[in-house]
Amino acid sequence: MQKDSKIYIAGHRGLVGSAIVKNLREKGYTNIVYRTHKELDLTDAQAVQTFFEQEKPEYVFLAAAKVGGIVANNTYRADFIYANLMIQNNVVHQSYLNGVKKLLFLGSTCIYPKNCPQPMKEEYLLTDTLEYTNEPYAIAKIAGIKLCESYNLQYGTNFISVMPTNLYGPNDNFDLEKSHVLPALIRKIHLGKALENNDWETVRTDLDKLPIEGVSGKATEEEILEILNKYGVQVTSPSGGGLEGAQVKVEIWGSGKPMREFLWSEDMADACVFIMENRDFNEIVEQRHSELDSESKSSHSKGEREIRNTHINIGTGEDISIKDLAQLIKSEIGFKGELYFNVDKPDGTMKKLTDVRKLNGLGWTYSIKLTEGVQGAYQFYLQS
Repeated sequence: MQKDSKIYIAGHRGLVGSAIVKNLREKGYTNIVYRTHKELDLTDAQAVQTFFEQEKPEYVFLAAAKVGGIVANNTYRADFIYANLMIQNNVVHQSYLNGVKKLLFLGSTCIYPKNCPQPMKEEYLLTDTLEYTNEPYAIAKIAGIKLCESYNLQYGTNFISVMPTNLYGPNDNFDLEKSHVLPALIRKIHLGKALENNDWETVRTDLDKLPIEGVSGKATEEEILEILNKYGVQVTSPSGGGLEGAQVKVEIWGSGKPMREFLWSEDMADACVFIMENRDFNEIVEQRHSELDSESKSSHSKGEREIRNTHINIGTGEDISIKDLAQLIKSEIGFKGELYFNVDKPDGTMKKLTDVRKLNGLGWTYSIKLTEGVQGAYQFYLQS
């Protein structure tokens, strides 16, 4: 990419897209284009066609997606598979038709089987059954990988797929109805601390900025406590007139034993820009063939080689239990109450750790440790 190349960021307001915009600007790229959802609905094929024909971007970061946590994925199954398939199909196809030089498609490590060997290597894709709760979303992302691969093989495009681990950071989604585990824990524990301090001003300010099921800070104390209780911020023994001396506990779904890997969103953005600047699809294919030849200790003609699993994992290669993550956030926020693990709720996949040797071999590694990242994410939440 040249500094004046026209670069389209699909999903520029999201967790990853906003970080990519920031990264590109810091590196001196000056011709960045994007549209809000109101300006351009990426599920609308005609609108996407018109946009590409008018703007003619040279490079595309496809970071737009319908995303959510375990509850949202399991509840809105049709919405997740439909919206993500439509977004991917429209953007990838128009990138091909309009001669985009390179496209980076962002997937998710939920593409790997539920009981995938650990750490998860790229070649483990499609080797077993997916986790049920997010299967529709995962299938959409797998389709996106195969869409990029297929256009590359048939049309000679240069579309690269990357699979990020669990991401968090600035511009994260703290909506308790739809958020992922780390931002959800930050908000719930933040509210728990406010309640144990009888700090209704903080509680009401929080709900005014981001209501829960329509309940804002203007609701009564009873209404607020009811909706917070529903989402796992529970006042177990209020006393007198107010919350002085109340015992507050924060509910967390599952046993707390599942292991998860987390990557700071700005690290993810840096990896994406690095790959766009330094790697092409053909190089990835050749690297993959070299690995297979080395493993089998035999050579194969190009005609016999199958081109698959060309995506690249992006992560830290390090994980933490949900219980330890919750304790880390609790300590950072200063919450003194109880963390209650509800074992009647699903754990999801017990371990999800990416094998990042391919990425590290390209010359990129992450820089923000989880402790530093949690501090940054909490500060962003307070400021936003």
